[in-house]
Amino acid sequence: MLSLQRSDWPLLPNIHFLNHGSFGATPYALLRTQHEWRLRLEQQPVQFHLELPSLMAEARTHLAQYLGCGVNDVIYVENSTFGCNVAFHALARMVDASSQIVTTDHEYGACIRALRNHVGPTGASVVTVDLPIPIPSRADVAQRIIDAFTPQTRAVFLSHITSPTGAQMPVEEVVAEARRRGIISIIDGSHAPGHIALDLATLGADIYTGNCHKWMCTPKGSAFLFVNPQVQERVPPLVTSWGMDGTGLRASAFVDEHEYLGTRDPSAFLTVPDAIAWMARNNWPMVQLHGQHLVRMAVDAMVDDGLGVPVLTQAAERTLQMDAAVLHADVDVVALKKRLYDHYAVEVVIHRWKGAPIVRVSAHAHTTQSDIDALRSALRTELL
Repeated sequence: MLSLQRSDWPLLPNIHFLNHGSFGATPYALLRTQHEWRLRLEQQPVQFHLELPSLMAEARTHLAQYLGCGVNDVIYVENSTFGCNVAFHALARMVDASSQIVTTDHEYGACIRALRNHVGPTGASVVTVDLPIPIPSRADVAQRIIDAFTPQTRAVFLSHITSPTGAQMPVEEVVAEARRRGIISIIDGSHAPGHIALDLATLGADIYTGNCHKWMCTPKGSAFLFVNPQVQERVPPLVTSWGMDGTGLRASAFVDEHEYLGTRDPSAFLTVPDAIAWMARNNWPMVQLHGQHLVRMAVDAMVDDGLGVPVLTQAAERTLQMDAAVLHADVDVVALKKRLYDHYAVEVVIHRWKGAPIVRVSAHAHTTQSDIDALRSALRTELL
């Protein structure tokens, strides 16, 4: 039995909340911690900012231990989209009109937009690998991406877990091959921290960014950017501030140049160590199993009711706290999403991706069987 309950979150009790994946949800315990940091900041703002480099170093130490990387190889950022922008800003200095950048058509739209915005003026080509829906096996996906590599490929950009389709991508295989060929690997781990096991040193990606405020449940605006020491000199900050000329600890040029961006609220970052401890106290593997069980049950119900098929063709690869189904082609996804919320109080992702109508269900410790039952009942009423 889980030690955490729905009442540990300030979520509205009348809403069946099956979309933890979009923005996460922060429990009261971590909101209190954040409030304490904000209060401490406002009690003596000048002294707090003098202490801030040391406070941030401690917060980075806990995060680095959790992620399996060096403490001076990771910085806090507000979200993984910002992290991707830093990576693409750097990438634009590494490519030219003869270069190719490989990605897939299952990436987060904002990040693809950022990629094209940063590298477009260089003339570099973005090569998009087609991954059909339903998605084939992990081995098939890996081969499709690697087959797109050419002597002109300078970088590969890939989600660890895709946002639109809730699928875990074969980043280990792709990163290994990219490293063998001297290709820069940039991984969008927006949905990974707290969701799947991470060991960034073992993974070996050149650049990896991820959110803490999704599956780790930290306050909004807490994420990280990891850059391999071998490429840090090639990754300048997106925002130029005092950097090494400021009041940082001078632990590394990478940290000082990227971490201090002027006045901002650091309370979400400073809450992360408490979140890691909170996860450990609440038997996180059991939380993950709970979510996995519920989302798989939700998608299986759609299949059993004849409403659709799983997005993932391989049952053994449906191991996340997000799962998705492809509905019948004629479903009006905009109208269906609105009706589910307005008439059944069900909050869930329903959208169209690559022309396919998709329901993406995500669950956490606050999700209950009654939430899954409500979704099933609503879909049966609307679609059968």
